[in-house]
Amino acid sequence: QVQLVESGGGLVQAGGSLRLSCAASGLTFSSYGMGWFRQAPGKEREFVVGISWSGDSTYYADSVKGRFTISRDNAKNTVYLQMNSLKPEDTAVYYCAAVRRLVIVSQFYEYDYWGQGTQVTVSS
Repeated sequence: QVQLVESGGGLVQAGGSLRLSCAASGLTFSSYGMGWFRQAPGKEREFVVGISWSGDSTYYADSVKGRFTISRDNAKNTVYLQMNSLKPEDTAVYYCAAVRRLVIVSQFYEYDYWGQGTQVTVSS
């Protein structure tokens, strides 16, 4: 079955960095666009960034543009999220998701598979 497993979350001070990874199995990884979403307590799930199946195209939410970078390694079936200049408002559970679409999508309901999430906490 399809599995997406996130790792790399943790506690970091404001201004610090974290790198999240999402390892995929059970699917043809290079056929899927990937996305990162986040959900803070009491808030709706929020699109963070998406990347096309090839890695050639990316799309960032305005709130993270210039601070976060998504990348993927199709040989390793893994997508990454480099998060720099972290702010307390970035605190959330971060989820990776896979969608079999040729274009990047930002709506969570479009995605086919989800990971279990990893907690990111940014202290002020």
